[in-house]
Order: sequence, then C-alpha cells, then structure tokens
Amino acid sequence: MTTLRTAWRRATLPRLSVLRTEALSGLVVALALIPNAVSFSIIAGVDPSVGLYAATILAVALAFLGGRPAMISTATPAMALVVAPLGREYGVDHLLAATVLAGAFQVALGLAGAARLMRFVPSSVVTGFVNALGVMIFAAQIPYFAGDGWTVYAMIAAGLAVIVLLPRLTRAVPAPLAAIILLTAAAWAGGLNVPTVGDMGRLPDGLPVPFLPDVPLSWETLRVIAPTALTLALVGLIESLITAKLVDDYTETGSDKAREARGQGWANILSGLFGGMPGCATVGPTVMNVRSGARTRLSLLFAGVFLIALVTVFDGLVAGIPMAALVAVMAYVAATTVDWRSLHPRTVRRLPWSETLVMAVTAGIILATHNLALGVGTGVLASMALFARNAAVVAEVTSVLDPEGGTRVYSVHGELFFGSREQVLHRFDFAEPGVRAVTIDLSGAHVWDASAVAALDQAVERFRKNGVEAALTGLNAPSAALHSNVSGLMVEAR
Repeated sequence: MTTLRTAWRRATLPRLSVLRTEALSGLVVALALIPNAVSFSIIAGVDPSVGLYAATILAVALAFLGGRPAMISTATPAMALVVAPLGREYGVDHLLAATVLAGAFQVALGLAGAARLMRFVPSSVVTGFVNALGVMIFAAQIPYFAGDGWTVYAMIAAGLAVIVLLPRLTRAVPAPLAAIILLTAAAWAGGLNVPTVGDMGRLPDGLPVPFLPDVPLSWETLRVIAPTALTLALVGLIESLITAKLVDDYTETGSDKAREARGQGWANILSGLFGGMPGCATVGPTVMNVRSGARTRLSLLFAGVFLIALVTVFDGLVAGIPMAALVAVMAYVAATTVDWRSLHPRTVRRLPWSETLVMAVTAGIILATHNLALGVGTGVLASMALFARNAAVVAEVTSVLDPEGGTRVYSVHGELFFGSREQVLHRFDFAEPGVRAVTIDLSGAHVWDASAVAALDQAVERFRKNGVEAALTGLNAPSAALHSNVSGLMVEAR
C-alpha cells in the first residue's frame, strides 16, 4: 500500500506542479494582455471589446490548433496599424470580414509550405526584429506614465524592483504577478489617485458570441478587403514564425511551423467570427509567459480563460489595477527582449560589417514604419544582396602553363552565379600567344544558375574563335546536370 501511495505521489506531483506553473503563467499573461488589447483596439479605431475578444479567442484557439507551445498570440500594433484604415473608411464589419479572409489566406499559405521560407531569414534579421520590438514595447508604455507625477514613477520603480529581486528569494510565484498584486494592494490601501485599467475604456460585459460580419457578399466587398487581408496574413505569419523561432531557441525545443501557420489562420477566422480584430504571435507576452515557466499549450488556454473571466466577472477588480503595475511588467519585458549583446561595442567590432548593417536596416525600418513585414522583408533582401556580393568576390581563378607552353590549365574555385560571371570571365586570357589548348578545371567550383552556364559557354566560344581548343572538366554532379540542360541556350539567345 505504501509503495502504491509513493508511486501515485511521484506520478501526480510533477503533473500538479506543471499545472500550477502553467496556470500562474497564464494569469500573468492575461493581466498583461488587457491594456495591450485595449490600446491596440484604440489604434485600430474600434471598441476595446474587439481587441479583448481577439486576445481571448486567439489564445484559446491556438491552445488546440497551434504548433508552438507557450507562444502567445493576441492583437498586436502591427496588425492594428494595417487594418485601421479599412475600419475607419468602411466600418467594423468590414474589419471583421478582412480578419476572416486574412485567416483563410494564412491557412492557404500554411498548406502551401510558406513556413519553410523561415529558413531563409538570417539571424541578423531576427536580431534586428527583436531589438526593434523591444524598443516598440517600451515606447508603447510611455503614454501610461509620462506626465503623471512622482507617484506613478515610484510605483513603476517599485514594480521593477519586485520583478528583478523576487526571483532571488523565491520562484514559487511569478515575479510579474507578485508585482501586480503588491502594487494594486498598495494603491488601494493608500487611496492613491493614479491611472488604472478602468480609465482606458469600458470592458466587455459578456462572452463573445459567433456572428457573420454584416457586409455584402459581392466582388466589390472582396475588392475592398482583399488587399488589407493579404497584408494582414503576411505580417501575421512573419511575426508569428519569427517569434516561434525565438521561443525554440530560448527553450531549446522544436516546433511545427507549418501547423503554427495553419493554426494562426484558423484562429484569425474564429476571431473575426466572434467579433475580434486580427492578431498574431507577439514577443512581449510570449517572453513573459516563457520566463514565468510556461512550456505547454495549457498556458495559452489558461490565459484565454482567465482573460475573459477577468474582464467580465471580475471587471471591478481588474479596472482598479494601476497602469503603473502593468507598465513595470512590460518595461521589464522590453528590456529583456532587446539583445543587448548584439549592441555591445566588442560584438559590433568582431561581427562582419554586413551583419551589423542588416541588423540596423531591419530595426531602423521597423521603428520608422511600425511595419514588421516591411522591415523583415527589407532585411532579408539586404542580406541576400550582401551575400551575393561577398560570394561573387570569393570566386577565384588561378592558372598554370604546362612546361612545353602549349596548354594552360585554369582552376576555378568558389560559387558561380550571376554575381560572379564577369569576375570569372575577366580572369581568362583568350588570346595568349603560343597557347593552343585550354582546360577549365571546375572541381573546386559549383555552378548555380543559367548565367554561370552562359559565362562558361561564352568563355569556351571566345577561346575557339581565337583558335584555342577549350574543354570543361571537374563539374560536380548537380553542376554537370545544369550545364547539360542549359548549355547553348543562353548563348544562342544572344
């Protein structure tokens, strides 16, 4: 009997410990999502309930449909900025219809394998993305404390002190949750007149219910909402998949990016049908969730359930939470989101200048436009251009002349593609006196595209026009196959 009791305890206690951790993490995230969702609703020009319903539906849906455990999706500033013009011009129903269509686009992109494109996003782009988000998260908190007097500043400082120092004493309670509870109790006990969550807008008074957006089912409606919906789909997937990659690295675990892409789509469809605005994964609440110990999808479910319960059942308590408490939490999240090591002078000196430039370009465009997709896209293009430049420079051609002086062997090393074409051609001497034959040894090179094949064909043709027999040797299997299929086509086209 004792053995059975011991075995039961060993099997049950770890599960209870995980359940407790996930629940507390979900509660911390739910509290932080309230001001965020309300703020982003204001950016989008809709009622606060639209953002809060979105945060609830996205969290609950992705607890079952998502591919990255512990990653939090909610209304975000990037998505709010994209959808705001549509909502202002055509109304909230068109906004909801665009949310549903954006989700459908995301499902289609997920099925088409768009998530696999994430492997082409360099780490320097991800670092620039993270650093820009850290700055944006902090900047979003400034309106909640700027000009509110020393009391608010003192409360923010006290909250930060709790978040930083409490983990050194105990980890039984997540430090952000403790900071919120302590600062709220202090404000109530002291009768402090400070801004609260309730000052931001009216909280919803009921559960979200499904309904179809009241828009005409016509081609004109599709023409109006489709461009916004496609932009939402791309922005949401980029932010979600980069956030998933960050959580993968932090937790040293993998995740199903294709499932996450499809899950984001289904979650946005449900959000639109339940009266919520579009959303996606976001770094701030996700970092908070992971740092609080969450590792499973249970934290998402708890966050969604706690959120809707807090704003409907316990709305009186939630409305009294000082904004300073939530600002302290988000300021800490902002500070820990930035990759400070990437900004250290020693790191900048040791990194290749191209890596630092790509990081700066990515972060700069995101901060200037608040468009994450534009920043990441520009960073990827800049990285590709610099890679092509560097790869072209690496291509080298050396040569040796046989002792009798009649044959020259050219050895080509590096990557041959459109960027290295001219550099390689200029290294050949097509009219060298006394040379009757030339061998171009490509065993140290790889041929990547039709431009490289055309360059080799052009070299052989120019040698033969000068009475020199030319031959290509050493092509590896992929290069030989490409040369066999393409050779002659580009030269004939000229």
